[in-house]
Amino acid sequence: MQLYDYKVVPAPVRGEKDRGGKTGAERFALALGEVMNELAREGWEYWRAETLPAEERAGLASKVTVVHHLLVFRRALARAEADESAAEDETGLTFSTERRGRLTAFAPEGRAPRLGPAADESF
Repeated sequence: MQLYDYKVVPAPVRGEKDRGGKTGAERFALALGEVMNELAREGWEYWRAETLPAEERAGLASKVTVVHHLLVFRRALARAEADESAAEDETGLTFSTERRGRLTAFAPEGRAPRLGPAADESF
């Protein structure tokens, strides 16, 4: 089974000015391409884009939900590196904490486990 290390970075929010980019979309594509090419030079493969909500503080006592746009990259771990830095727990998932202090999970290939009924929480 091939193991991967993942890196998540915020997507650019503005375009970059360039002679060839006249419209906003062209400028944004240039900024996005620069981020993707920089990480590709470091060995990261673009995997997908995600849009996720996050709760953040707004003022002293209130919170607001904002949406973050993220780019997900991955790169294959060398087999020896994956074997020495991975440890398997009782659920069958493999976790690695050695790589730069980040927690990385690797799920085994195959069917997903059956889940029980969800707890009913009334608000």
